[in-house]
This record gives sequence, C-alpha cells and structure tokens, in this order.
Amino acid sequence: MDLTNSRVLVFGAGKSGIGAAGLLLRASAAEVILYDGNEQLDRVALAEKVAETSQNMKTSLRESQAADHLEVILGELPAEVIRGLNLVILSPGVPTDLPLVNALRESGVRIWGEVELAWECGQGDVLAVTGTNGKTTTTSLLGEIMENYVQWLRERAEENTSGAETGKDNVYVVGNIGNPYTDVADQMTEKTITVAEISSFQLETIEGFAPKVSAILNITPDHLNRHHTMEEYIRVKERITENQGKTDTCVLNYEDEILREFGKTLKTKVIFFSSLHTLEKGLYLKENQICYNDGKTETVICSTDELNILGRHNHENVMAAAGMAIAYGVPIEVIRDTACAFKAVEHRIEYVTEKKGVVYYNDSKGTNPDAAIKGIQAMNRPTLLIGGGYDKNSSYEEWIQAFEGKVKYLVLIGQTREKIAEAAKNCGFEACVLKDSLQEAVAFCAENAVSGDAVLLSPACASWGMFPNYEERGRQFKELVNQLDG
Repeated sequence: MDLTNSRVLVFGAGKSGIGAAGLLLRASAAEVILYDGNEQLDRVALAEKVAETSQNMKTSLRESQAADHLEVILGELPAEVIRGLNLVILSPGVPTDLPLVNALRESGVRIWGEVELAWECGQGDVLAVTGTNGKTTTTSLLGEIMENYVQWLRERAEENTSGAETGKDNVYVVGNIGNPYTDVADQMTEKTITVAEISSFQLETIEGFAPKVSAILNITPDHLNRHHTMEEYIRVKERITENQGKTDTCVLNYEDEILREFGKTLKTKVIFFSSLHTLEKGLYLKENQICYNDGKTETVICSTDELNILGRHNHENVMAAAGMAIAYGVPIEVIRDTACAFKAVEHRIEYVTEKKGVVYYNDSKGTNPDAAIKGIQAMNRPTLLIGGGYDKNSSYEEWIQAFEGKVKYLVLIGQTREKIAEAAKNCGFEACVLKDSLQEAVAFCAENAVSGDAVLLSPACASWGMFPNYEERGRQFKELVNQLDG
C-alpha cells in the first residue's frame, strides 16, 4: 500500500480510530487527519494517544515525526479538507449512511474501514469469525487452538534433525474482541496466523478483505437501528465470504436456515456444523459427543462433559472453532486438548461466585435477545434474571418465552425496562421488578434469592446510556456481587 503524499482522514477518534491513525503513521508516508464530530474531546490527548501507538513498533516513527504527520479536527469538518482527501478510514461506530459520510462518498474519495486498512497492511493467513452471537467465545477458542498448533509445529521442527522450519511463527487474536486489528497489522509476516472477530459494522466497509477460513455462526435480528432491515443485516454478514476463492473455506451453522441456504451459493469450500442433526459430512453433536466426519470416517473430537463451558450454544461455538481449525489443517489432537482446557470468556455466562448457596453469573455480553436466550437456556437452577439497557429496536417476546419456568424474577433496568415489562405481561409473565440502577437490581436479587438459586445478568440489550460498554457493565456487576455478604 503506497500512500506517499496522500491525505487520509480517519473518521472516529475512539479505540479503532486511534489504532487506524497509528497504523497509517507507522506503515505509510501519508498525512493523517484524525476527525471526530464531538468537539468536546481533548485534541492534544488524542494526538498523544496516536503518538503512543508509534512507540516500540517494528516500523515506528518517533513521537515528533508522528506529530508532524498528524492533524486532529473536532466538530465540523471543513469543505476544503474533504476536497483534498485521497482516502477515508471509517471507524466501526460511524454509520455509513451519515450525511457527512454520504458527502465524502459523493466527493469520489475512497472509503475503507479499519479491517480493510489492516488487511492491506498485514500479511499471513487470516481466519475470520462473524455472526450475531458466539463470536468472542469462538474467536478466543480458535486463537488458543492456533497458538497451540504453532507450538505443536515448533516441537515437531525441533524433533526433525533436518532443521526444517515450522512454517508459522506467531498468532494474533484481533478485531471486535477488543484488540484492534490495526494495532498489530504492520507486525505481521507471511508466517503469521491472524484470528479475527469481525462485526457487521466492520464488514460494511471491506473491499478486498479475504480470509483463508471464515465462519458465520448464526444470524438473528440485531443492530437493526444501524442496518435498518433484516435483509441488509444478512447481506452485510454474508460479505465475509465475498472475496474468498475456491481453495478457501467457510464454516456455517446448519441449524440456521439462512446460512444453510447461503452455503449452497458459495464458490468456497463449505463445512457445516450442527447441534441437532448428524451430518454425512461436517461437525455435529451426537448424544454428548462432538464429532467430525470428513465424508468417510467419523472422528470423536471430545465429549461435552469434558468442556468447561455451558450450554448447547457453546457446543456450537466449539464445533465452529474446530471446523475452522480442521480446514486450516490443525490435527484433531491439538483441537481436542485445547477445547477441553478452554475456560469461559469473560462476560459470557461467566461464573462469578457463590454467596449463601446462590450462584452468580455474568452474561453482560448478552446484548441482544438471542444471546440472552442462550444465557437463560444454560441455567440449570431457578434464576433471578437482570435485564434491560439501551434500545436497539429489538423485540423481547421470544426471549421471555424461553424462560420456560426457570425465571423467578425478571429485574429490569435501563431505557428498555418498561418496554420489556410490557412484552413480559403480553407473554403472561408478570414477575417483573423495575429498578433504577444495576446496584439496586443486584441488591434486590441478593435479598430475594434462596440457596439453590442462580442470579444471572443477561440484559438482552446494549449497555449504552448506563455504561460505556458491556465490559464495564459486567465488571460493575462482579464488583457488586463480590461485595455482598457471603
């Protein structure tokens, strides 16, 4: 990528924007403009954050050089700046249909997202995971599998007296999981394996991004306030395969009717996984065993009893990660050992503690109804459920219908609390309690739970409005729980 003498606008000054601006400064000779419409941000602090990303990198600029090549603009973007641009990098949080983005598009300037920028700057093989739910768990597990695979290759190379190289020397786990792809793209080599969690927001702005192995875990309604229609949301998710070739592979959920049909249209190799059907070829759950059939031989990967993560949805996540690893050539023994040792991802049906016989679980990453359904389905005790938050134009009836007698109280907070309470009433569930804060919700649950119960934070909503992100919501929940009398 040659951006010499180019002017590049990075739109959005959050974590992704900082990462993109830093990568541009490290990997190109471009003049970079970091822009954000929030004029209340600290211009100097933003410039310092970008400069910090250039320290201790393989191709780093000195801080003074970074400052020379960086301009920070807040508030209104001047028309003369737009006229002089060669490239725009949109942060995932910036809607692609904003009037300003439309104006940039109409000016003829090329528009990428951070994933496309990182793809252009990076090297090696990319394994990319998307889907409405399960992305973080699948990505984390796959990352551990690939790290163990590289170690396995290294050990085999050491045993080989011919001095053969491993072929792969490093693994990066990046993307929507919280580690910006752009932070490390310029450190990647042809021997690098990158495991990336990719959101629909990021897929909107790809151009040439072509993972060697991709996966779409599931597609259920989410982010319709951003994508507006389910059809558009589906189209964007399916873009992860757009540039894959015949030698690449896409792993798909057979139980998702949309994906089952989509698989028939692909030119790539397809591996299905299923939690309800025994497939002639692919991965499937057979009683309590996760199996892989290559079309000739059935191989048991592991028993679900050997796993440390709960619920059928997590068995699907294991199958998806295993399918991607198998497509890449990882031995079954490496997949098995890694899956059995894998622990639950923070904020995803995460065991917190037990107080007075009551078990507390943090599922703050359950940010939509479908994810929250999986949370309640994983519970094997009477449950006091904390829900509610930011309204993403979701409907909640299916979530409430999934309670199936498990939920003793639904304790609601946030912007959606009245909307969810009304949906619950319409479904015949009336044990709703409305609280003003997470602290009040936890206190109510502690007072009303008895030994043998579970308390589950699984909001079915985004965190915005009350918390900056779902991670902070989960952290505060754990702090509140751990402060309870034991």
